[in-house]
Amino acid sequence: MTLEQLRIFVAVAEALHFTRAAESLHLSQPAVSSAVAALEAEHGMRLFDRIGRRVELTAAGHLLQRQARSILLKVEEAGTMLAELSGLSRGTLRLVASQTVGSHWLPPRLLRFAAAHPGIRVDLAIGNTEQVAEAVRDGRAELGIAEGHIADPALVTEAIPGDRLLLVVGAGHPWAASGRVMPEELAAGRWLLRESGSGTRARLEQALHAAGLDLSQFQVAMTLPAGDIIREALLAGLGASVLSDLVVAEDLASGRIVAVDGLDLPARPFHLVRHRDRHRSVAERAFVRSALVQGVPAAAVQA
Repeated sequence: MTLEQLRIFVAVAEALHFTRAAESLHLSQPAVSSAVAALEAEHGMRLFDRIGRRVELTAAGHLLQRQARSILLKVEEAGTMLAELSGLSRGTLRLVASQTVGSHWLPPRLLRFAAAHPGIRVDLAIGNTEQVAEAVRDGRAELGIAEGHIADPALVTEAIPGDRLLLVVGAGHPWAASGRVMPEELAAGRWLLRESGSGTRARLEQALHAAGLDLSQFQVAMTLPAGDIIREALLAGLGASVLSDLVVAEDLASGRIVAVDGLDLPARPFHLVRHRDRHRSVAERAFVRSALVQGVPAAAVQA
């Protein structure tokens, strides 16, 4: 068993498709199939069931996938530590961020970090808060930045200044004229919401609970996977929503979207997310120092 075979196996296990795995690895499909077949033959067991054009992991494949990920992560960490001997002249930083953070808060900070450390490659993935936690826990990302609170014993989180959520509607919405809505009117409105698992959705549910309201009683017209899509729906007059002030800042300034009083939505921190037991690279520490130092607690930026 070689590291290259494990790398190919993990790619196929994640894609559950030989051709897509080959494309992600920049290898030919026959080369990927041959590597997996050699691994299966060496150990006398099937790792995948071939069902038409689909593949599924066998029980042995599931067990190997967990071990292989761990082995490849350790190899990557070893390479990172060796690269750190040359300082910050080269290396890779794997980040994962939730939607609002990744699309609106993080870009200028990434540009600042890139200008300071041009030899460090940054790989950024975007998901919701639950997906951020999963990526850091599984080792697919070294550092996560999430909007929602994460309670996971394998992870360490640190709060940093974030954003403020607003109850917002399009300028033509009936609530826009008065700029205020009574609690009993909220359930009668037509709502555009983020999906379950997002920090924005969780914070809305908390605010409604504090007001004695239950989201299950609301008329939800759409559940959408990103704040920017909801913003477009608000501009089209399709309902009301709760969004980050970072998402709608320009629309609020132009009057195309209006913030409405009616829910207590205090300022929301973001959270740096790291694995409790994994090595913190020089690149990750440098990113926190140079890109996030303003307003970050001292514990978060110590080298």
